[in-house]
Amino acid sequence: MTDSPEVLFVCVHNAGRSQMAAALLQHHALGRVAVRSAGSEPGERVNPAAAQALAEWGLDITAEVPTKLSTSDVEAADVVITMGCGDACPIFPGKRYLDWDLDDPAGRDVEAVRPIRDDIDRRVRGLLAELLDG
Repeated sequence: MTDSPEVLFVCVHNAGRSQMAAALLQHHALGRVAVRSAGSEPGERVNPAAAQALAEWGLDITAEVPTKLSTSDVEAADVVITMGCGDACPIFPGKRYLDWDLDDPAGRDVEAVRPIRDDIDRRVRGLLAELLDG
């Protein structure tokens, strides 16, 4: 792993879980970790309930655009976090893969997305501590 580890968050639509995780890691890492997110089948826009849940914490993801997962994204990452992307995520030797089993916020209101946001935040903080202390 390099001095500044790179983390890639991958979910299907890159509109909810992976966008929230990327924003939270960027926020907590304070520039000490490079962060990307992508989707195996990107949606048209960020999930409004996910954006609203993060806005409650002062984080704005409304300008983010769901991005298609590429092989180069995976190649560049030190850690790849999958969130329900199934077999769509390419596997490369020497990469660290973690699968976070998270509910999909698609079609849910902000009340239902808050617990998902909170779960992602706990996981992101744990990952950050591991990356920076380990």
